[in-house]
Amino acid sequence: ETDWGSLDFLVVDTPPGTGDVLLSLAQTIDIAGAIVVSTPQKVAQIDAVKGIDMFKKVHVPVLGLVENMSGFVCGSCGHITQVFGSNDLQSLVEGSGAEIIGKVPLDPGLVQSSDNGQPLVLSFPDSAPTKEFHKIADIIVNKLSSN
Repeated sequence: ETDWGSLDFLVVDTPPGTGDVLLSLAQTIDIAGAIVVSTPQKVAQIDAVKGIDMFKKVHVPVLGLVENMSGFVCGSCGHITQVFGSNDLQSLVEGSGAEIIGKVPLDPGLVQSSDNGQPLVLSFPDSAPTKEFHKIADIIVNKLSSN
């Protein structure tokens, strides 16, 4: 019975997978769209594809797929190392209709900003993850605005 007031968007972060939480949400409220998040590991990507399939079955549009921990950004030189491998997410999701809308790298600034109680986007506005978050947000807003 929470009164959220007037909202432009309400984002719900759910546990990974295709469990009861997602099904209950899809059956209880009108969901404008889902963003599926995966990591570069093959098993996580397979789960992401299952999530995309589940959202299709309950008629929730998948606005996009985001790869989290998509490489590690060196704090000294900015080079990106593929710590978790570089499985081809695009070929895995082909045929699902889902579009990759972003790849967010690991960044040492995340630990520092989290320890200071500040969002990364405020503490490190020019960082690679911050730029990627802004790009992803713009894509989502544009997709929702055109629906």
